This record gives sequence, structure tokens and C-alpha cells, in this order.
Amino acid sequence: MRRFPAVDEAIASTALALMTLIPLVEIALRPLHGKGIANAALLVQHLGLAVAMFGAVLAERGGHLSTLGSGLAGSHSPWLKRAARLIANGGAAVLTGMLGAASWSFVASEMEGGRELAYGIPVWAVQALMPAGFVILGIRLGSRCAPRHVARLLLGLALAGTGFALALRFDGSPLPLAPFAFGLVLVLLAGAPIFAILGGLALALFWAEGQPLASVPLSHYQITVNPSLPALPLFTLAGLVFARSGAAGRLGTLFTASFGGGPTGTVIAAALLCSFFTAFTGGSGVTILALGGLLLPLLKDAGFPERKGISLVTSASALGVLLAPSVPLIMYAIIARVPIHSMFLAGILPALVMVAFLLVVGGYLRPAAKLAGAPDQPRANLRQARAAAWAARWEILAPVLAIGSLISGLATPTESAALTAAYAILTQAVAHRELDWALLRRCLADCAQVIGGVMVILGMALGLTNYLVDAGIPDAAVEWVQAALPNKFAFLVALNAFLFLAGALMEIYAAIVVLVPLLLPVALSYGIDPVHFGVIFLAVMEMGFLCPPAGMNIFFASAMFARPVKEIAISVLPALLAIFLGALTISWLPWLATGLPELFGK
Repeated sequence: MRRFPAVDEAIASTALALMTLIPLVEIALRPLHGKGIANAALLVQHLGLAVAMFGAVLAERGGHLSTLGSGLAGSHSPWLKRAARLIANGGAAVLTGMLGAASWSFVASEMEGGRELAYGIPVWAVQALMPAGFVILGIRLGSRCAPRHVARLLLGLALAGTGFALALRFDGSPLPLAPFAFGLVLVLLAGAPIFAILGGLALALFWAEGQPLASVPLSHYQITVNPSLPALPLFTLAGLVFARSGAAGRLGTLFTASFGGGPTGTVIAAALLCSFFTAFTGGSGVTILALGGLLLPLLKDAGFPERKGISLVTSASALGVLLAPSVPLIMYAIIARVPIHSMFLAGILPALVMVAFLLVVGGYLRPAAKLAGAPDQPRANLRQARAAAWAARWEILAPVLAIGSLISGLATPTESAALTAAYAILTQAVAHRELDWALLRRCLADCAQVIGGVMVILGMALGLTNYLVDAGIPDAAVEWVQAALPNKFAFLVALNAFLFLAGALMEIYAAIVVLVPLLLPVALSYGIDPVHFGVIFLAVMEMGFLCPPAGMNIFFASAMFARPVKEIAISVLPALLAIFLGALTISWLPWLATGLPELFGK
């Protein structure tokens, strides 16, 4: 391990640490002095831009930028594999260079405004991180096309520079869409990162209309500095701290003691624990890596079949999306302009319904029930459960702090997330002494990497969405769907089927940004509550984690348990059916989603 972090890691991690500290200082200063840090909220939001851009660079360095699978680069032919990688990385480098030029045009226009962020810092100085980040990304992607260091750097500079120069030269000039679209399809099939494809498509559409390309980075900037968005990296940081420490073991002991150590109790405990952990870590893949090594031996010791146990951990890790403070739940609230605390409350009952469907309809309780009669299986023990609850008291209180501070109105979403992140760090470092500086640094870097990879997708997806909205696509969709599906319940069935296909093909975050603005007006035209629609959307999207090519859970499980991807994919088929039926149930019973928000007046 390096003694000192690389520049991208240092910038992203420092920005993330400041995003945690500034809201805490603000909370402390307000009652003492009547005011806190000048423009604290804006400072935190713009630090999010630093996390997004340099976290994306960090994700590229680690090979973690999301794609729609390896595409042609996964071919068995060495020649085709090599050609596909050259096309994917080279094409992505050129596209990213174009995004860098478009971002520079946006920053140049902002320089004329002379706006200040705080303490004399001009806004454009922070916005300049966008062209810098995209250019660095383009150079790094292009450098993957050459084998040697000098050639790598020169080729990266050439490819990114070509894209940069082309975008500056033809900005505002109408260009034909067809050749650009053909090139994008080729680069997509070769396995290029999703953000480059979405960004390239947005640029192509604006180019075809002769509109300024700065509209795309403007969308990226707008979503990155959204007032509620800092909650995403901060809640993710809290979850990663818990995942990297001994919290998983303590919670596993608590759940096992509460439900018993037999097959049935262990299965229920595993499903609930995976869902809870995914809600906090922000990624079901992280849950598989954090809990897989713990839960599979417990399931096997209880007599549960190994293949079924792998299937349970893989599928149950997808179910935490509906539980607070999951990143997709917050993301939907931001895009749909629904109060975050309403979505937090709305997801509780549907999440339990989804777990119940997974266990019963997915068939995980059946083999457990056959083994539950074994005389040597431990049962639920109240004394052991109390002792385990005391040992895990700090972890149990984390969601209470996160949700309680937000619903009570004592903290904004950003302040609530900062409190939760600081709470996780302090409890694991001081109370349990399991978090040292090296591990904290790793958590900060991993969080920046996850959020950077997500945010660069969201920004490009929003640029594409804004074009579609300006083109009147949502209005046309409302008219077409109402003519084709006059019945509300027929629409709900069609919606579930469509979202299932979308979840298999798209990253969940890109799907939220692209599809919600298009589908929400259609749902509203049928009288569907936006909170209810959000729960349906996320419930169906949970299936996407289990379907290739975008279903990352099966790839994480394959790596974690050393099993072929095909075997994992086949093992989760019953879970897919169970989740689909659970989503249909939630669709037909809106009170499951709207009941708690209405009860608490949220």
C-alpha cells in the first residue's frame, strides 16, 4: 500500500472529509453565535463537485467505472477482444475530451458573471474542476490503448485532445446525428463506460440541433450541487465504515440470537441483515462482499444447502434499496422533487413485503423448514439476544439517528447525513476501537470512488433527460400510453414489465435520472401518487441487480463465492419471480407506500 495517497484520492477524500465536518461545525455554531459558516450549504454542495469529478478519476484508476458488461471485449477471440478494448477506451477518451471542452465553455461563460461562493472564492474556480476532471479521465482512458508508459501518456493526450479540439471547433454548429449515433453504438458494444455513452448521446442531440454543448455540463453541475445531494456520499461513507469494521459480525450475532440458529431462523436473519446493510452501504455488491463470508458459513452450519445459501445472500442484498438511507431512495426523492423523509417512511412496509415474498415465494423457507426439526439446532434465546443487542447498540442506533434527526426536523438531509457519518466514525473508532487512520482513509477513498462513478453517470443522464424534456417527449408519452392503456391496472402491469427490462439493461442511478422524468408524468396522469410511483420504481429496479448485463450482484457473488456467473444467474431465478410478484403487490396496494407518510403527516 502506498504511504501517501495519489492526487485524485487526496482531493476526493479531503473534500469528503470537509463535507462531513462543515455541517457539524454549522450545527454547533448556530446556537452559540446565532449564525454559522458563511454559505456553509453552498460550500458543502460544491465540495460534492470535487468528490464527483476526482472520485470518477479514482474509479477509472481502479477499473470501477460502470459499463453495460464487457461487450465484445469479453469475446473468446484474442484479436476481437483487443480490438474491442481499443475501440471502447479510445472512443471513450475522445468523448470524454469533448465533455471537457463543453465543460470549459460552460466555465468560461460563468467567469463573466463574477459570482462568489464564500470567503472570496469565485464560483468558476470550483466549476473548473469539471473540465479538469473530464480531461484527466479522457487521458487515462486513452492511455489504456497503449502498452508502454510514454506511449500511453502520448496516446491519452492525443485522443482526449482530439475530442477537446473537435468540440471547441464545432460547438454551436449543426452536425448530422446518424454518424455520431453509429459510432456511439459501436463504442457501447465494445464495452465503453456508461457515462461516456450517455454524455456522447446528449452532445450528439444538442449538436444536431445546433445548440450550445455547454448545456450538458450545466446539467452535470446542477445535479452535483443539488442541495440534497451531499446526503448521498455522507450516508454511503457511514455505511462503508460499518461494513469495514466489525459491525457486520455484531449484527449477525444479534439477528441469529433473535431468530434462532436453525435453518429457518438463520434464513430470516440473513435476509433481513442483507437488506439492512444494503440500505446503509449504498451498494448491494458491498453487502455481498461484507456479509458473504459471514453469512454463508452460518447458513451451511445450520444445514442449509450451499447453492441455495449463495442464492439467498445474492438476492437479499438487492432488497435494501427501499430502506432508509439508501442512495437510490434519496436519488429518486431529488429527481421527483418529493421530500426525502416521505420516501424514507414510504419504503419501510414495502421493504418488509419484498423480504417476505423473497423468503416465501422464492422458496428459501422450504428447504429450511425441512431441516428445522433437527434436535441440535439452537432456538431464539432472549438472554443471548439482549446481550447481542447491547454489543451492537451503536449500530442499532445509527438508523434511529439518521431517520429521527431528519423526520423530526432537527436537521436538514445534509446535516442528518453528516451526523450519521460522524457517528459511524466515532463509534467504530472510539467505542469499538476497530477504525484506525489507514482504514478510515480506505473508507473515504472507496466512498469517493463509488459516488464519483455514480455522479458522472447521473450528470450525463440528466443532460440527456433535459434534452428529451425540452423536445416534449414526456407529453407525447402521456398521450400515447393513455391511448394504448386506458386502464390504470393495465398500466401498472406494463410499467412493472418495462422497468424490469430497463433494470436489466441500465445502471439503477442512470435509470432514475433518465426514466423518472419521462414516466412520472404518465403515472400522475393515472392518479398514481409520486411517492407510490417511486416505491414501485425502486422495487422493480431491485430485480436489475440480479439480471445481466447490468446485474452487478451476480458478478460480485461470482467473485466472492468462486462460482461461475451462469450458476449464480440460474440460482437467483426464483428470487426474480418473487421480487416481481412483490412489486406487483405493492403496485396494487398503494397504502403500503403512502400509509406511513400520511400517518406522520409527511
